[in-house]
Amino acid sequence: MEKYEPGWDLYRSFLAVLQQGSLSAAARELGLTQPTIGRHIDALEQAIGAELFTRSQTGLLPTDAATDLRPYAETLAATAAALLRSASGRRGEVSGTVRISASEVIGVEVLPPILAKLQDSYPGLTIELSVSDALEDLLQRQSDIAVRMAEPSQAALVVRRIGDIPLGFFAHRRYIERHGRPLALADLSQHRLVGFDRESAYIRTMMRRFPIVDPERFTFKADSSLAQLAAIRAGLGIGLCQHPLGRASSDLEHLLPDISLPLGTWVAMHENLRTSPRCRVTFDALVAGLLGYMDPTAGPGPE
Repeated sequence: MEKYEPGWDLYRSFLAVLQQGSLSAAARELGLTQPTIGRHIDALEQAIGAELFTRSQTGLLPTDAATDLRPYAETLAATAAALLRSASGRRGEVSGTVRISASEVIGVEVLPPILAKLQDSYPGLTIELSVSDALEDLLQRQSDIAVRMAEPSQAALVVRRIGDIPLGFFAHRRYIERHGRPLALADLSQHRLVGFDRESAYIRTMMRRFPIVDPERFTFKADSSLAQLAAIRAGLGIGLCQHPLGRASSDLEHLLPDISLPLGTWVAMHENLRTSPRCRVTFDALVAGLLGYMDPTAGPGPE
């Protein structure tokens, strides 16, 4: 008897149910009907000979078999998306889709003008921007190019180190008018502080190297870097901000200028994309734009 090999559509439905928690939510996500999603799950269960979900009051719960399948389904999804992006470009032309991943602050505050200039030069480019402080896997092609605040350790990547974006203490002038200006690090104990709700690997590393603020003293906490930046701009307290962003706002003042923390920045892509015209020009534009963001007098420099 010929062995049945499930098609990608079954794995796509399976992954959507895993991510959404129910057949109806997965159907909405994929633009399909709930019975279709149900048939896909039944067909995949028959093909692998194992149950994938059990029902509960909170929705569908994945079985051990589903948990085992998940990374392979995610790899298939990333590969399918990368295949479509690769097929979108015409050979030898700067056109098609490039997916970029970046941290929240870089993706929202820094990249848009860089990408606008890029698309003005190459109107055939379509940009997908994934904004998250979580790292997407370049080797699995979850994104084509990444702007990272942690040095890439994987092999088979083309990597350009941009340098260190300095972080410093900033506050809205309205806050300073009401609460005064700290003149020394110890003075921060008398102020409202904006900080993180959860410690990332980067934050833990920075706190070990520069134990300048006790996280227990934060009076406003957020697990989003953008939310922290918005809180500083709103006058909620003193917090860490990238120097270029702080200097760009006439309402923010740089406090304790002798204290600066380095935020290492890299641009990386899979080495197989080096010869892709759309990825190469995007990579170069990101490098040049980020260098200009850090230092308007800086040139692109050698790779």
